[in-house]
Amino acid sequence: ISGDWCESVTFIQTYSLIHVACVCAGHNASRDVVTLVKSVLFHRRNPLHFHFITDTVAHRILSALFQSWMVPSVHVSFYDADELKSEVSWIPNKHYSGIYGLMKLTLTKALPADLSKVIVLDTDITFATDIAELWGIFRKFTDKQVIGLVENQSDWYLGNLWKNHKPWPALGRGFNTGVILLYLERLRRIGWEQTWRLTAERELMSMLSTSLADQDIFNAFIKQNPVLVHQLPCFWNVQLSDHTRSEQCYTEVSDLKVIHWNSPKKLRVKNKHVEFFRNLYLTFLEYDGNLLRRELFGCPSQASPGSVQLQTALEQLDEDDQCYDFRRERLTVHRVHLYFLQYEYTPVEDSTDITLVAQLSMDRLQMLEAICKHWEGPISLALYMSDAEAQQFLRYAQASEVLKNRKNVGYHVVYKEGQFYPVNLVRNVALKNANTPYVFLTDVDFLPMYGLYDYLRKSVVQLDMAHTKKALVVPAFETLRYRLSFPKSKAELLSMLDMGTLYTFRYHVWPKGHAPTNYAKWRTATTPYRVEWEADFEPYVVVRRDCPEYDQRFVGFGWNKVSHVMELDAQEFDLMVLPNAFMIHMPHAPSFDISKFRSSSGYRNCLNTLKDEFHQDLSRKYGSAALKYLTAQRNI
Repeated sequence: ISGDWCESVTFIQTYSLIHVACVCAGHNASRDVVTLVKSVLFHRRNPLHFHFITDTVAHRILSALFQSWMVPSVHVSFYDADELKSEVSWIPNKHYSGIYGLMKLTLTKALPADLSKVIVLDTDITFATDIAELWGIFRKFTDKQVIGLVENQSDWYLGNLWKNHKPWPALGRGFNTGVILLYLERLRRIGWEQTWRLTAERELMSMLSTSLADQDIFNAFIKQNPVLVHQLPCFWNVQLSDHTRSEQCYTEVSDLKVIHWNSPKKLRVKNKHVEFFRNLYLTFLEYDGNLLRRELFGCPSQASPGSVQLQTALEQLDEDDQCYDFRRERLTVHRVHLYFLQYEYTPVEDSTDITLVAQLSMDRLQMLEAICKHWEGPISLALYMSDAEAQQFLRYAQASEVLKNRKNVGYHVVYKEGQFYPVNLVRNVALKNANTPYVFLTDVDFLPMYGLYDYLRKSVVQLDMAHTKKALVVPAFETLRYRLSFPKSKAELLSMLDMGTLYTFRYHVWPKGHAPTNYAKWRTATTPYRVEWEADFEPYVVVRRDCPEYDQRFVGFGWNKVSHVMELDAQEFDLMVLPNAFMIHMPHAPSFDISKFRSSSGYRNCLNTLKDEFHQDLSRKYGSAALKYLTAQRNI
């Protein structure tokens, strides 16, 4: 992401730019790549250039991640795997990696023509040392050697694993392609693209398909051309699949260089030291990626335009301002991992689809299953979590039958940083990654009524949302009971309201927030009705996806939704209350931010300052249309 490297002769000799290539496709592999990259960044002292061959999914995820990560002296390039598929799609492959397991064969074509050397890694690799040591092995190649590999540590290519086992031809035990040193310049010189094709065509006449994807073809090529391979010491690719000789690669922990989880069992593989390896992997899995944003020692690398702008903005802040911490938070760039879990969405044909949009932190995870049961439509959730919490969430989601069966939920992790909860930034991540024409902007501690998804889609048509500016208000209620027999109809809800089992939302602590909904009128309403904006109104609404974003100056507790509804009103959205829709807030412990708001006068004073500045910005943006907000504020 930041591109220019230190230029002193000494630095170039000692800390030269290292190129790393990786094939990555899909949601799961994108998560694996992050752990691999963390392990590389943790140990590295050199500037790095990552080259990712990706499908559409991985490109979307990784480009957003690296752009928001802003690691100094790291450059990232992407190459479209779809453009390379025709190069390898003719090869029958039985390996679970599918067509992407053959993509490494195409790197001389995929990567820039002026790139002479590259380290190629599988996504299931963990580094335990500085990658510069591996890069340095290129200097040990003879003039003829074009590829560096570690010997395969299983008996696969010996052909003795079971009766009639017939592997592809290989030199001795063969080589594993999880870690490769590719001398691209020399490979191009020997006509690699034609050579590997001829090798594959020849062997497929008898083998019919590959079993280990690109590895079979690389090995068949090496069998014919043994002089071209440089054998790497086996600690550069300690292969943790079952029944391997990996334990012979090391005698001390300090011997370990690279761990390769090349079994489909991954962390459940059999090895007498597997607990140590697992802990090493988990260290990087849960490691705080923000700590890897450090500058390289002795390398004042030229920063990316984004980080330059950020630094300039930070320098303009007044550290003596009592609201400095609030203003500083607004400028914080949070790492974002979009689509953290598998996600599938097929657009509906009638252009009325609606995504439920919400944000949450670790203490609200228990709401997810219930929301999925109440809302069958697409969902976009932004989760504010640490790296370790994100892994806890992953385990929770993978263990839940309800969440496992829902593929139309997009989970977007915004990584924790700073002292405040950047609630509107997190909301915006969920909003921007909704894929439907309309969005239902809600909070995660509300359960929508059963059938609300279908009812809202019909309301979108009925109220001509496609051609008018409307915000559809879903009336909000609450229960103080942790166990609630959820009402199945408006009539049942009204009965519970009369009995005191339910209440209008926040009527006892903050009535102004929802009073304009006009609950008295809603009780008997049979058609949608328009309401006027009033000060501090913060309803939950359905709007077009291209609505204004939330104002990110508001962090923690207070005015985060109020400001958004004000801007909807300033843009002349009609607020329409739906007569047969409702949602119910479920009880929970107070958030840390509301406690800070209640206990700190400084917090409250800064919130008032931010309100005033927001009003002024609104007036500048919308002119006379925003004057009523200033008047309303003075009357409070």
